[in-house]
Formats: sequence, C-alpha cells, structure tokens
Amino acid sequence: MANLFMFLIVGMVMTYLQIIEAQPIGVCYGRNGNNLPSAQDVVNLYKANGITNMRVYDPIAETLTALKGSNIEIILDIPNDNLQALTDPNAATNWVNANIVAYSPDVKFKYINVGNEISPANSATSKFAPFLLPALQNVQQAITKFQLQVKVSTAIETGILTNTYPPSQSVFRDDISSFINPLIGFLKQNNLPVLANIYPYFGYLGDPAHVPLPYALFTQQNPDPSGYRNLFDAMLDATYYAVEKAGGENLPIVVSESGWPSDGGDGASIDNAGIYYTNLISHVKSGAGTPHKPGTPIEIYLFAMFDENIKIGAETEKYFGVFHPDKTPKYNLSF
Repeated sequence: MANLFMFLIVGMVMTYLQIIEAQPIGVCYGRNGNNLPSAQDVVNLYKANGITNMRVYDPIAETLTALKGSNIEIILDIPNDNLQALTDPNAATNWVNANIVAYSPDVKFKYINVGNEISPANSATSKFAPFLLPALQNVQQAITKFQLQVKVSTAIETGILTNTYPPSQSVFRDDISSFINPLIGFLKQNNLPVLANIYPYFGYLGDPAHVPLPYALFTQQNPDPSGYRNLFDAMLDATYYAVEKAGGENLPIVVSESGWPSDGGDGASIDNAGIYYTNLISHVKSGAGTPHKPGTPIEIYLFAMFDENIKIGAETEKYFGVFHPDKTPKYNLSF
C-alpha cells in the first residue's frame, strides 16, 4: 500500500513538473495585409489573450516601439534580402545596434532569426544561401560584443529532409550537405537552437493518399506502424534525427511556425483549422514531448495572428490567421 501511495505521489509530481515546464504558445505577427490593426492594437490584442511570445518578420520601428514594456518575448527576423549586406561585420554590428540595442531592455528579444527557409535546392531562396553562414557569424559576434542575452539562429523547412518515414531514418538531403552541415556546426559550437517551420497541412496536401487527415489533425486514435499518432510529432522528430546525424546532438529545436489554413485549398476549412490549432495547443501544453524526445517541452509559434489578404503564393497563404483583421477570434483557442 505504501508503495502504491509513493507511486501516485511521484506521478502527481511528474505531471506537475510537466505542466510548469511546458512552453508558452507564441504567435507569428505577419503584416502582409492592407486591413490589419495598428501595431499598438496588435500588442494589446496579444496581451488581452495572454499570448506572451511573438515572431516578427522584420524590424519595423512601429512594431518594436509598441512592444516596449509589454513583456512579450519576440523572435525578430532578418529578412532574406538583407543577408548579403550582413556578410560585412560592420553592417551586422550596426544592424544589431539599431534594432536590438536601441530597444533593449524595454523590448524582450529572445531570438534573432537570420533568414527564413533558405536552401540551395530551392529556386526561390538559393541565391541567399552563400550569405547565410557569414551573416549568422557576424550577427553572433555583434551579440557577443554588446553582451546581449539573445540567441541567434535560422529557420529551416522540412523540405530539406529526406527519408522522413520512419522519422528515425530522416537525414538532410545529400545535395545540401555542404550547406547545412556548417550551419548545424555553428549552432552546436555556440549552443544555439535550430528553428524549424513545421506544417502537417503541407504534409497532408502533398500526399493525401498516404497521410490520413485525422493523422494530420491529431485525431487519429491508433499509432501508425512507426509508433506515431500524429504527423506533427513525426515531422518534428524527423527534424531532430536529421539534425543529430548532421552533428547537432542535443540541439534544441524551436518550432518557429506551424499552422493550418481555413480556406483556399484542399483540406483548408474553418473546422479543420480549428481542430488543428486546438489539438496542437493541447499537445504542447501537455508537456508530453514527442516519441523521440518524451517529456521535452515543445516551444512553438502558431502561424499566424491574422489572415493576410495581400500575401503572395498559394491562395491558402492568405488564410492562416487565428484572428480576423478586425481583431475578433476565428477560433475558440486558449493560449
């Protein structure tokens, strides 16, 4: 009986620790809309909904000023087309001084994301690939110079992985090894996280014959043959395994984007998106981690705060918002 009592106590303590260690839910603040609220109204909306973390895609003075004193922790992006300039160490120092030092400590910078989804195998971003590592190195040097407690990284996308099923077999594509391995080495050397944009929606959209919708929406009851109950965990673990095989053992991964569109394409609906966001938040808050990283809290940023009516690309790109531009919630979410 005493042993049973101790077992129950230990279980309760472990559950409690998982809850208090669970990461807050962040939301990405994209601005590709001509009908969006002012930056100050956006910050107020984050605070009113208990959203304590934000990703910002460029250093807009209006946004950074509105964030002063808000206690919202942010990822601040350096856009891809800025990277070539930052291969000059002086330019990187000036960028950090103008956009980080000038707003610190009133704005709580958590990460600087240098470039988004850059890959030499992607025709849209390949031209930026030669500049990424030098820019990362120079921004890191500037962060060290100014003695800032901000972590530098870059956001990758899962299209640069191959052999992703089962996730334990995942590796980075051979044709980008000379690009990705030095990046992982830099992050490892400086104890920096990997940022990864993870979208089960696109996994489902790309192979609906083999990716059941319930598997992508966290509603599948039984595990697949590899032991996974949902596509998000499989994609996140596939990224972990690939990073480890590239020399990044024990590097943390921050999910810098994840979302589901409510319109504009196959599987895109209010119902599906609401189910995905609700179940993703619940999964993250549970502190359960993934099969490869059980009990490891997942830090995540939902994409995105608002629908963005002038965003280019597929029609679905306009409909990832968890709020409407008039600040009313699209779904009943608890952040």
